[in-house]
Amino acid sequence: MTANVEQLEFQAEARQLLDLMIHSVYSNKDSFLRELISNASDALDKLRIEAFRNKDLEVDTSDLHIEIETDKDARTLTVRDNGIGMSRDEVVELIGTLAKSGTGELRQQLREAKNAAASEELIGQFGIGFYSTFMVADKVELLTRKAGENNATRWVSSGDGTYTVETVDDAPQGTSVTLHLKPEDAEDQLHDYTSEWKIRELVKKYSDFIAWPIRMQVERRTPPAEEGGEETVTVETQTLNSMKALWAKSQDEVSEDEYKEFYKHIAHAWDEPLEVITMKAEGTFEYQALLFIPSHAPFDLFTRDAKTGVQLYVKRVFVMGDCDELVPSYLRFIKGVVDAQDMSLNVSREILQQDRQVTAIRRRLTKKVLSAIKDMQSSRPDDYRKFWTQFGAVLKEGLMSDFENQDTILRVSSFASTHSDEELTTLADYVGRMKEGQKQIFYATGQTRDQLRKSPHLEAFKAKGYEVLLLTDPVDELWVGAVSEFDGKPLQSVAKGEVDLDSEEEKKAHEAEREEAEREFADLLSWLKDVLGEHVKEVRLSTRLTESPACLVTDAFGITPALARMYRASGQTVPVGKRILELNPKHPLITGLQQAQKSRPADDPSLKESAELLYGTALLAEGDVPEDPAKFASLLAQRLAGTV
Repeated sequence: MTANVEQLEFQAEARQLLDLMIHSVYSNKDSFLRELISNASDALDKLRIEAFRNKDLEVDTSDLHIEIETDKDARTLTVRDNGIGMSRDEVVELIGTLAKSGTGELRQQLREAKNAAASEELIGQFGIGFYSTFMVADKVELLTRKAGENNATRWVSSGDGTYTVETVDDAPQGTSVTLHLKPEDAEDQLHDYTSEWKIRELVKKYSDFIAWPIRMQVERRTPPAEEGGEETVTVETQTLNSMKALWAKSQDEVSEDEYKEFYKHIAHAWDEPLEVITMKAEGTFEYQALLFIPSHAPFDLFTRDAKTGVQLYVKRVFVMGDCDELVPSYLRFIKGVVDAQDMSLNVSREILQQDRQVTAIRRRLTKKVLSAIKDMQSSRPDDYRKFWTQFGAVLKEGLMSDFENQDTILRVSSFASTHSDEELTTLADYVGRMKEGQKQIFYATGQTRDQLRKSPHLEAFKAKGYEVLLLTDPVDELWVGAVSEFDGKPLQSVAKGEVDLDSEEEKKAHEAEREEAEREFADLLSWLKDVLGEHVKEVRLSTRLTESPACLVTDAFGITPALARMYRASGQTVPVGKRILELNPKHPLITGLQQAQKSRPADDPSLKESAELLYGTALLAEGDVPEDPAKFASLLAQRLAGTV
């Protein structure tokens, strides 16, 4: 071995380190090409900056580019650039990072990068991403010459315990990495890294928006012009990446069709975007974003494995798809790209770290999207209605989790109400229509709008002209417990707690009447409580009923039956509290039952059956079913038989 060639041995644990990089960190071995292209792009960026900084540096920056070359016969793949290059010392320091670190040190760095903002950017250490090449190669050769220097450096390793570093005299400026690919697997044609289509696929997927051209020479064969002639083979250089980072341009520089095509490409969608949102942040955290609100909800929007549609780029290099750290779950329908200049990542660029940088970007993106929805609501009502139909239910999930933006979400939300059979209303519009003296926003939850309109709980509200929100999405049962008020007006369920809609004058006028009714029905209320004690915690006269004989209500802070069913369906155990049976003292059924209770023995079976039928009809009226449907049906059939 010549004097300028240095052979070094890996530390005892180096092989273990290499296995960690190859098998544990990188989930997809296609990642190696992304890493090499990213490193090449960084080298070109550094050369351009250094050329501006150092006017004495004699370098040609007129055609900075990345080149990919394959040799199918030799089974080699080369990625080269004419960027800044490296000195011998830098090669040893950077490429040897893995070799020098030791297993314990690197593992500690990995833990720090996963749990907190690491003290230094692991992804910026060339040697770490570089070692992903051993996922696909038996031997890796690196040849590099730093801009402004005469000598070059060759680094070679088979990843088997040793590597060599050699000084050479003749090499172009920049860096080339040649992979001697592992033997071809006849059963795995999808990973043939010498094929043109595979290289095109990976560049398109991971590096399409790199600012520098990525070139490759390709053969084109032309059939013979005459029978018996020879085909013509020509070699042409093609640029594989589009270099079109639409998010880096202002909106007036991009056509509507370009936005539509880009949306369809990244979202794998057939529809057109309902809204285009652009962002550019400068200062402490520099990033650009191009986001889209789809016009149709994806089929998996409410499935457990639903993924976000935001892709993460770092300096135009694709790092991660479905990046759920950048948008909250309730905005998972958003599609688009976020391109950051500096981001804390783990060594594989595949797991974004939760740090203050990510938190700041997430907060700003969230506010920007909500602001766009608000603008749509006020200026394009037709588009807003489309949006709410598709994504309203998922947006309302944010009312339970994003307390910082809860008020904004409430303001951009729409709800059905008793005000209109067709049009939805906002809470602001509801408040604007509130009756004089009304202090609460009334709502009802249920399965359908029609069912709620016929609910006994709404009778007094309709009679007195109070508007009630009709909430029919499953998420409504949850968020109403997390939202206490809007514009200073508390939210009140029409089916929970006591309801008193009378004015002060009406209370005074009806006070004597109420006291008389309570005395008159005291025995009936007490008797029903004894008979139905297994089902109800209390029986009282109602102020919310005007037509129906009875209804069931929940305590002011109790869990509704619908909410309890949702919890049980998700595997959670919740206590099933008894509810309150309210009676309409003016209904013939109640007055008749009162007379029967007074005139018959307390243990009369027929009288007890009447009480059970009353309770069962109250359940049916709110869309629920009796605890024992067969028994209820039998009792009802017997009563009907007696009237035929």
